[in-house]
Amino acid sequence: MSTLSFLVSSSPSSTSRTGTLRLTRSDGTSLSLNTPGLVTATSRGVVPHLSPDLCAQTAAVRWVHTSFESFLDHNPTVPTLFQGKNALACFLGHSPSTILSLSLRDPGDVRLMPPNGDAHVSAVCVRGVRKVTPASWRSYVQSCDPDITFALTDVPFTAPPYSQKRLIKSVERSLAWLADVLRSDFTNTDHARPSNIFVHMAGGTEPAARAAFSEGLVTALYDKEAEAVKPLKTLDEGVAGYTFDLAPLRVTLGDRLLHHSKIAAALVPETIETADLTEHTDNLIELMNANLKPLPRDKPRLVNSCTGPHEILKMVKGVGVDLFDAAWAQRAADIGIALDFQFPVPERLRNSAEQGDSPTGKWNIGYNLYDQAYAHDFHSLLCDDTLICPCIACTAAPSSLCLQHSIIDSPRVITSASPFTRAYLHHLLHTHEMSSHALLTAHNLSVLDAFFGGIRKVLGRDGGNKVLVEEVRVFCDVYDASSALFDQALRCWAQVELARGKGRLAREKVIDST
Repeated sequence: MSTLSFLVSSSPSSTSRTGTLRLTRSDGTSLSLNTPGLVTATSRGVVPHLSPDLCAQTAAVRWVHTSFESFLDHNPTVPTLFQGKNALACFLGHSPSTILSLSLRDPGDVRLMPPNGDAHVSAVCVRGVRKVTPASWRSYVQSCDPDITFALTDVPFTAPPYSQKRLIKSVERSLAWLADVLRSDFTNTDHARPSNIFVHMAGGTEPAARAAFSEGLVTALYDKEAEAVKPLKTLDEGVAGYTFDLAPLRVTLGDRLLHHSKIAAALVPETIETADLTEHTDNLIELMNANLKPLPRDKPRLVNSCTGPHEILKMVKGVGVDLFDAAWAQRAADIGIALDFQFPVPERLRNSAEQGDSPTGKWNIGYNLYDQAYAHDFHSLLCDDTLICPCIACTAAPSSLCLQHSIIDSPRVITSASPFTRAYLHHLLHTHEMSSHALLTAHNLSVLDAFFGGIRKVLGRDGGNKVLVEEVRVFCDVYDASSALFDQALRCWAQVELARGKGRLAREKVIDST
């Protein structure tokens, strides 16, 4: 059984904070993660576009999160057939130096679903909807043995708005299901109680309901409820951390979420209305603080489905969030965006009178490499040549192996390698090369990891919180917070995706003739 500890470095009076999360496994292995930091999203348990060896070369991949619902298409579920310690991590091929967390549902999936029941959660896989009971979830967790487990929660995925009665039911079910996973009467004595439980903050978009859920976590238990989870006196004593899934909250608040939606190319509209990616951030911060007010501050806080660096900074400043999933940066790689932003903002952009490259006159947070403007751009992915991005695209390391395809091939060892250029990535994207998305994913994760390193550096200064407030203001003044870059890239991606099977030269000839 692994143990999770979290040490907050900042003073209790400050909202924004730094910390160190440490995981110690039963074999003595100890892993640490500095916060604020990132969590890498997966699809069917693997990081999209990155093979295990590429993940090993990407230093930003320290914690990966897996949703179990994608494995429900077979009965019994395939991962549960793999036995042993850290069974799921071994089955998926993740490195022992990587933290693995497991939830039932994909935190970014907001499609309409059948309602949950008192004794089941509706989950979706490629073969349709499955009903998962709390007992089934305990069994899956015992078999998979993840480092961190997310408790079941009752989040409605029917059409909003939701009545007060539905929100009350959501709070009550979520507390009951948390108590169920914390029960100590498991039949398997090797897994008396799952360790390192993260709980999703329930209550919808009503601050009162969210506060009521948190009060339920810290309220003392009595009689049968206390007997079931002994020696715990409250549910919160069995909780290792708190998680916020923002995607369903955005749907209720009216966000269209198009810039992060994984939709078919044929369904991408020709015209997309540009949106402010921080439109609902202030409302979300209010809801999150309603949850956190009654709770202790010495446990990590994880946010899923943030929209970009602007929202991350506001939540670090206004809530004190410790961990953010990187799904938005990985989605950017899916549609051909190479991220390029820094925190704190570099001097060359602070004092520059030059207009940015976005429609608002600010600087975009990256480049749409599908754009023809990059066809002959032989710069590296980062605009600042003084920076060295450690990703496999910008710091290409020569292979130590030489593949000899015949006996007459001479062993030639390459001693140096140049970074891949924007023009090369542009070419790979337009020719449907899988390596394009692998390189972009590794790059975007590395840029985001450096971004969090900058946040920690600012907070580590004297008067770090005041400095952070000023640096966030400068960042928002310099970098564009609209969805224009994502919208443009999504349209370009759809055009190339729909052209599969047609030669690039023939496509461009048709375009040039019109």
